[in-house]
Amino acid sequence: MYVPEHFQENDQSRLLDHIETLGFGILVLADSQGIEANHLPFLLDRPPSGGPVRLACHVARNNPVWQRLTPEMKVLVIFQGPQAYISPSWYPTKAEHGRAVPTWNYLAIHAEGPARATTDPSWLRHHLSQLTDHHERHRSTPWQLSDAPEAFTNRLMQNIVGIEITIDTLVGKTKASQNQPEKNHAGVIVGLNQEPCSNAHELARMMADEN
Repeated sequence: MYVPEHFQENDQSRLLDHIETLGFGILVLADSQGIEANHLPFLLDRPPSGGPVRLACHVARNNPVWQRLTPEMKVLVIFQGPQAYISPSWYPTKAEHGRAVPTWNYLAIHAEGPARATTDPSWLRHHLSQLTDHHERHRSTPWQLSDAPEAFTNRLMQNIVGIEITIDTLVGKTKASQNQPEKNHAGVIVGLNQEPCSNAHELARMMADEN
């Protein structure tokens, strides 16, 4: 990913926070068979005492992607945050000199590292429990894996394979009008908040928080 210096996000902790919030990414691998991309929910594991940060996901056992993983292979996981078209009419400087063109603002994160597949039932149950608990935690009555009959979940787990990725490279790009004068940056936030789509509003909030 091309990342100009003024759009580079160097705060690794912030990038991990974004991954935890986004949750859904694209697992990409490339080998002699070609390029493969799968869209999957991910769970981030960052030990509080330090150590390797990992991503965990699962795929259908019939999905051949897990069989293509090798110890020497590195995979790429792509996460994309809020994104939206940026109109030059939102720049106050446009009225001054007219030198303005459209662009696109967005958040993108690339995580790379070795991956391994597992069919271990205890790993899968732990992963599914954590993944569910993470996304149910804000509900008044959170659903838990134990709410379903154990025989039923055990049978379903036989149809999936877990994948664990150890992150050794994390690159983030936050394109949020940092290269514009402050008044243009503020104008973009106002313009995004007037757009009809929620994605633009999320981007506006991110830009305000990052400023």
